[in-house]
Amino acid sequence: MRHALLLLALIAAPAIAQDPPPAPKVAAKADDIPPPNVSVTRHTGVFGGQRVAYTATAGETYLKADDGTPRAAIFSVAYVKDGRDPNRPVTFLFNGGPGSGSVWLHMGAFGPKRVAIPSDARDDGAPPYPIVANPDSLLDVTDLVFIDPVGTGFSHVLGKTDAKDFYGVTQDAKSVAQFIRLWLNENGRWNAPKYLGGESYGTTRSAAVLNQLEGTYNDVSLNGVILISTVLDFAAGADTPGNEMTYILNLPSMAATAAFHGKGGFAGQPAASVVAQARTWATGPYAAALLKGNALPATERTAIRRDLSRYTGISEGYLEQADLRVTPGRFYKELLRDRGLTVGRLDSRYTGKDFDAAGETPDNDPSFYGIDGGYTAAINAYARGDLNYRTDRSYVTIGSLGGSWDWRLGGGRDNDVYMNVAPYIGKALRENAGLRIFVGQGWYDFATPFFAAEYALSRTGYDPARIQFEYYDAGHMMYVRDQDRAKLTRDIRAFIRGR
Repeated sequence: MRHALLLLALIAAPAIAQDPPPAPKVAAKADDIPPPNVSVTRHTGVFGGQRVAYTATAGETYLKADDGTPRAAIFSVAYVKDGRDPNRPVTFLFNGGPGSGSVWLHMGAFGPKRVAIPSDARDDGAPPYPIVANPDSLLDVTDLVFIDPVGTGFSHVLGKTDAKDFYGVTQDAKSVAQFIRLWLNENGRWNAPKYLGGESYGTTRSAAVLNQLEGTYNDVSLNGVILISTVLDFAAGADTPGNEMTYILNLPSMAATAAFHGKGGFAGQPAASVVAQARTWATGPYAAALLKGNALPATERTAIRRDLSRYTGISEGYLEQADLRVTPGRFYKELLRDRGLTVGRLDSRYTGKDFDAAGETPDNDPSFYGIDGGYTAAINAYARGDLNYRTDRSYVTIGSLGGSWDWRLGGGRDNDVYMNVAPYIGKALRENAGLRIFVGQGWYDFATPFFAAEYALSRTGYDPARIQFEYYDAGHMMYVRDQDRAKLTRDIRAFIRGR
């Protein structure tokens, strides 16, 4: 949340007067903080075709300072199969933002219950939203722990702790890694196969947490990392003047979207076929043309403009005015302008109508406001109902932490201006022979384009034999489409079983 501006009052006083020194910051005593709020319930369900009896533990875990003072309460929901097996796989899951609770993966993809919103890219409308059994949940192959980092979900700081102590790539990763170690202690699971999974910024977090778990002498070794809608190299995908890579990496997503909506030279063709051609053209003729800049010959410019129009469905006149470089924000508005529609950022299958059809960029993202009401209602109803979790706190589905987030990785100026956590994954692959990476991407995702994920994980220093890519006919949250939720969970089941 944005803090209100502080108004400073200037008080007249003699020149020799001095303000009293600020009162020292007193740490909260453990005695002043109530014990963690926890609810334990028992359930059964059918997942992956198997009936599973399981215990759900919804509640807080306190992260403590070295002196034992509680600093933050991490809310999590753990689903553990009854007849506890210390060698059964366990998967830790979270979403992104930064500032997003784990509701999306929890109530959309992998939890034992899910919210049933429209599967065909339509708005989720108004309540009540059906909360139904989820036979696609992964509970048949792994225990599940959904984590809400500080500032998300029901998680919060305690006492006098400054929330900003947790708001940063490394700070956040350290707190999640601390939680995982505590959970392994309390549940006797140190020798169990372990998986880490995140979506969106949660993939950034996954790489940073992987580094915290395996990058020290007191390792927590992992069997796999599950990356869903991946963003690792923030510099390559930045929509910043002078960065040509962003146009190259977004081009295949534009081509798939244009074809889906019946635009361009590939209208109606399957996404996989369209993007295969778009990848080749983007890294070949288009990249060469962009790198030539103002030295691009007129004849070559004409050919590039023609082909760019075929791939993107945008008119040659507009592309000429844009100097052959169309940002995603402009694409969302321009592609279907003749129909009075915009396309979504998270999922470009969705369309919306703006107040001003002549505007430069969309008013909002129809693929977000098309799903947010259902998920927010579902997690609050489910947590307070099935999980019997009692709290006065409001669940933070999406919080505005990005503006206060510390994006620096440390280690010198280059790391601070070129934010890329992908090397953490490369290092872990080199130092853990049993580690594998799963990457799931939607064709219609502009928040974390699939080609950018491929680019980040195909640089030197990565073992391609241990990185598995899977693709889905939806967008950022591919599991909102029923067929892709089923495919995603089948793919991850196979990934976990294949260790």
